[in-house]
Amino acid sequence: MNIVFLDRNTIGSDIDVNVFLQFGNLTIYSFTDEFEVANRIADADIVLTNKSKLNETTLKDSNVKLICVSATGTDNVDVRFCKSMGIAVCNVKGYSTESVVQHTFTSLFSLIEKIPQYNEYVKSQKYINDKSFLHLAWNFREIYGKNFGIIGMGAIGKRVAQVANAFGCNVFYWSSSDIDRNPEYKRLPFNELLEICDIISVHSPLTEHTYHLFGTKQFEKMKNTAVLVNMGRGDIIVEEDLVVAIETNMIGGAALDVLSKEPMSDKSPYVRVLSDPRLFITPHIAWASIEARERCINEMCLNISDFFDGGFRNRVDITV
Repeated sequence: MNIVFLDRNTIGSDIDVNVFLQFGNLTIYSFTDEFEVANRIADADIVLTNKSKLNETTLKDSNVKLICVSATGTDNVDVRFCKSMGIAVCNVKGYSTESVVQHTFTSLFSLIEKIPQYNEYVKSQKYINDKSFLHLAWNFREIYGKNFGIIGMGAIGKRVAQVANAFGCNVFYWSSSDIDRNPEYKRLPFNELLEICDIISVHSPLTEHTYHLFGTKQFEKMKNTAVLVNMGRGDIIVEEDLVVAIETNMIGGAALDVLSKEPMSDKSPYVRVLSDPRLFITPHIAWASIEARERCINEMCLNISDFFDGGFRNRVDITV
């Protein structure tokens, strides 16, 4: 088998990918531009990728049998076209749950406890020989007893709910589907959740129901002290509207790990408020703990092995 990894660097250079050699010849590319995809997969039986576009244009002249996406989302793959061509498509599930949950609360606390500001205060040596043992330039509140709203109660949302509950929060949720209903926590209508919650944490995929779910109308319904955390997808938020909401004190702030364009464009509205402490942004790393990335590679190997044994493990082309 000829195996091509189109964007190996998306899994991190510290993670060993030679494990794929057990399945055949392995060709590795750090990154692949869209215009390079068709040529690079021309002789491939198996394509490994995270973000490279795989569609009719890039696949029509190929002999690809299996596409393994090193992520849960498969937005970059035209799954319907693949199905029509008899190309199997597999994703990976559950590998990043603990990493995303950990990053959710890391981002939340960094934002509300002003951790970067206090850290910089000490490291800039302003604390040396200060007049007081403490420095209260930036106020912060506890999350104990606060209303914690979760958008999307899948595997990650459920774990976030458990952790929030452990911190003493009152947990509520909203989901665009009834499939993931969880009787342990109260489901609220979306607008009611916006109105009562002090923290809203987004863990939903991008769908027709969640695209631009948060815009000016929604921010106007939120408390002006409420904070929004987005670990889902960038386009769940109307970014210009969020920037205006921060600029006008409509909400208390936002912690983001995802943007509508990644990497960030110099035309992003967030550029206007990058120095504002009410905005905390990380570069799409919530999923990327060492353990999560190791699990991801292992899951991909299991998908490949199962496919050639005639199985359907993590196949996303079956149900489209």
